[in-house]
Amino acid sequence: MKKYILSIDQGTTSTRAIIFDRSSIALFMAQREVKCYYPKPGWVESDALEIWVSVIDVINEVLVKANLTMKDIDSIGITNQRETVVVWDKKSGLPVYHAIIWQSRQSKYICDSLEDKKQFIHQKTGLLINPYFSASKIRFILDNIENGQQRAENNELMVGTIDTWIMYKMSHGNIYATDVTNASRTLLYNIFDHCWDEELCKLFNIPISMLCKVNPSSYKYGRASFFSNDVYICGVAGDQQAALFGQTCFSKGEFKNTYGTGCFMLTNIGNKPLLSQKGLLTTIAWQIGDEFTYALEGSIFIGGALVQWLRDEMNLISSAAESEEFANKCQDSNGVYIVPAFVGLGAPYWQDDAKGAVFGLTRGTNKYQFVKACLEAIAYQCKDVIDVIKKEANIDIKSLKVDGGATNNNYLMQFQSDILHTNIILPKCVETTALGVSYLSGLASSYYKSLQDINSCYCKNKEFHPQMSIKKAKSIYRGWKRAVRATITFKSK
Repeated sequence: MKKYILSIDQGTTSTRAIIFDRSSIALFMAQREVKCYYPKPGWVESDALEIWVSVIDVINEVLVKANLTMKDIDSIGITNQRETVVVWDKKSGLPVYHAIIWQSRQSKYICDSLEDKKQFIHQKTGLLINPYFSASKIRFILDNIENGQQRAENNELMVGTIDTWIMYKMSHGNIYATDVTNASRTLLYNIFDHCWDEELCKLFNIPISMLCKVNPSSYKYGRASFFSNDVYICGVAGDQQAALFGQTCFSKGEFKNTYGTGCFMLTNIGNKPLLSQKGLLTTIAWQIGDEFTYALEGSIFIGGALVQWLRDEMNLISSAAESEEFANKCQDSNGVYIVPAFVGLGAPYWQDDAKGAVFGLTRGTNKYQFVKACLEAIAYQCKDVIDVIKKEANIDIKSLKVDGGATNNNYLMQFQSDILHTNIILPKCVETTALGVSYLSGLASSYYKSLQDINSCYCKNKEFHPQMSIKKAKSIYRGWKRAVRATITFKSK
């Protein structure tokens, strides 16, 4: 039996390839930055060809680092930034427009025009009508290329989320598919009937014929023939669902939070979808065989990106790690609250027009307090989401499993534990997104025999316990809620 699984983790700002062994240890990794373009305020795009080249680069590099060939690889798993969409020409295989990134708001006007259909859409998809999701991005591209609609109807164009694009290129065009987790984020997929929905496609005027096949998350998709005819792609999942699986949240009521560019809180709600009435998303967590597992999700647009903003735009810190050092230089944030609504507010508010705001400044406010308030804003946003999940799903949070780059910040993790008054668990392998698709791939290829087999691989690295009094935590959180209300109320025009 081959020894390793290769995972591709294609994110917003970078692409990584990671080689895992059977004990779920990340042995080797290669990474390439992927450039984002900002042609207009609120627009975020990438070059899909640059993304594909980055995939080629990291796979070749990680094999060289590991002194391995594809003959040593059992199977490939692919996880990706969700909602980001690519449209390409069927004949040439080349993109007809930049990939539109999940963060981008350029298709907001399309969503606004369908506001009266929001309940109809929600009842089918579990999602909200919002430019965050893929359908309005597809519509935008078709509206902004020459003869876009005609070419789509003539079956001259192909469309997909990043996983579809990568598999298409990796298979020399032989795989045109996605998995249920990615499909469930498009606003075109019915999570109850488990199919592309004709009524939704008509609503966005997207020909259903141009959409790809939808498969389970753990499934033998096809050969990665660009690299080897002997290695199959066997696991695919959107990044946040992959992280939920990688954190082994296999039981109903288990929570995970990923602290990346944004923050993504998911909880396993079992095999029946529950539609939120308070701004959460209902999504497919994964499909294995014929069995579907669902999740409730709260998406926070600005998480780790807030620390990047402190470094790159504000020049208050020279590195992300320095934010922890600054936060520890002051006793508290002295009543300063920062609401990072740089691209609107996500769950549970969904206020597209909100702008970032700062409250509580005094003459004595210093940069250390400002940086501390930014870290605290990340934790407050996560509490907003968890509180709603607890009420709607009628479950209590026993612990929170965490992953993502910002988990390296001990101040943030401790403050998160304090404000939630729950234990925060950091796994030994923090690459849970890539790990999740390695598990899904391994299940399909029989590298792993069962979920119990995978569960035995989970290993805890660090745990944070609440240290702040409940009374103080409630008091400072009330200040945050006042700041959010003021942010939503304020209109710049």
